[in-house]
Amino acid sequence: MATNQYQENGRHLRVAPTSGAALSGDPGLFGILPGVAELDQDDDNMTTMDFGGVYLLAVKGEDKNGNTAVTAGDILYWDTDTLNKNVTDGVRFGYALLDVGSGATTTIPVKIGY
Repeated sequence: MATNQYQENGRHLRVAPTSGAALSGDPGLFGILPGVAELDQDDDNMTTMDFGGVYLLAVKGEDKNGNTAVTAGDILYWDTDTLNKNVTDGVRFGYALLDVGSGATTTIPVKIGY
């Protein structure tokens, strides 16, 4: 058995998010790792983030060219504090599990991760 294991799995980690994830339930990034804050950030800007699972998150029906519908199964990107389909400016975040109309912002289940 390896003696250098730090943590059994890396799904829940205490980190300082690099964008978003300031309050419990907020999506955001730690570097390019997508996750959701489980706790509000503390005075040291640290929180525990979940880097897997399915969360109800606000998704906007847009991409780099403007409004466009999101279809269940589409890849979503973290784009300046918004989840959408902007592959050009965003960081890959996860998958839409329901549809979002073009230009609409709707809370839907999102599968976090690649």
